[in-house]
Amino acid sequence: MRDLLALVDRPEVISFAGGLPAPELFDVDGWRAAFDAALTGPAARRHLQYAATEGDLRLRGHLAARMTAWGLPSQAGDVLVTTGSQQGLTLVAAALLEPGATVVVEEPTYLAALQCFGMAGARVVAVASDADGVDPDALAEVFARERPALLYLVPTFANPTGKTLSARRRERVAELAERYGVWIVEDDPYGELRYRGDALAPVASYGERVVFLGSLSKIGAPGLRLGWVRTPSALRAALVIAKQAADLHTSTIDQAAAAHYLAVADLDGHVARLRVAYRERRDTMLGLLPQVLPAGATWTDPDGGMFVWVRLPGEVDTAAVLPVALAHDVAFVPGAPFFAVRADRATLRLSFSSSTPERIVEGMRRLGVALGSGSSALPSTALPTALPTVLSAGNRT
Repeated sequence: MRDLLALVDRPEVISFAGGLPAPELFDVDGWRAAFDAALTGPAARRHLQYAATEGDLRLRGHLAARMTAWGLPSQAGDVLVTTGSQQGLTLVAAALLEPGATVVVEEPTYLAALQCFGMAGARVVAVASDADGVDPDALAEVFARERPALLYLVPTFANPTGKTLSARRRERVAELAERYGVWIVEDDPYGELRYRGDALAPVASYGERVVFLGSLSKIGAPGLRLGWVRTPSALRAALVIAKQAADLHTSTIDQAAAAHYLAVADLDGHVARLRVAYRERRDTMLGLLPQVLPAGATWTDPDGGMFVWVRLPGEVDTAAVLPVALAHDVAFVPGAPFFAVRADRATLRLSFSSSTPERIVEGMRRLGVALGSGSSALPSTALPTALPTVLSAGNRT
């Protein structure tokens, strides 16, 4: 992944690889004002000092209020501020996993989570899923057989597939965790980026054995590195100790600026604007995929988030197709690294969030050319009979 991101860091490459928010949509003025406020007045020097491990109390209160509005009643004392939600996952792994412990994941799942569990020395077991997310019946069998310590889920607009776990399944999964004594990690960096349908209550609203990970990266700015863990009381002390050992506390000044921003800015209005922009980008990509991908390809149709998951027909290895795509100045992420057990090498992940609709149109044109150029990797009957003629901004779906 590091090598891929280095390759695509060229202005001529249209990248559908990284799951990045669009920088032109960052609220630069709002965050500049927030940092100015944090460095003004008698509190300015305190905001440059060491601080409490749990985090800025004002920020924790704002985050708790947002979770409560999502159907997950929370108090400031439930929140531990972290240096990005990725650190939250690392802290949970440190608190809950001994070497050799079993972790259950969907197949495929978030690549960095697999790396985190590998570093903790955990044994990873996959569970079956379908269009509605993880299959509760299959999960019950895995829980009974494996007796895992942890279940890791991205239940809303999952990375990499874009799938969403249905409301009924959320309830059942929480019930199974209670029955078998398994902790659930609910990773939710994309939940507010919904473009279709009604919001679903978090899995954590259905049970007490759920650790909820949140992030300001996708709706605020990833450079802030601000995330949080909603900590069940039984784990709170262990997570705070793990945080102390990791970095004492998250940046005091960043937390102070975020607390001010959440107090005065219209974050809900900003998120609404993100939804409008990302919805158009998603629809542009989805509208062109039938004309770009070979016959027999399948893909997800996400209700939100940042990703579309594609499977090409036959036994093609998308890692072999990627160099051809890069030669045509377009990039994607091959799917194999997202699998914990048995990789499906014919898969790939496309991200639509960081490219304008016009760039998506051109990127899709390049991808179609690349797939045609890489015909030796694909069944001849699967290739497009001709390159799309509709790939122009004026004919955008």
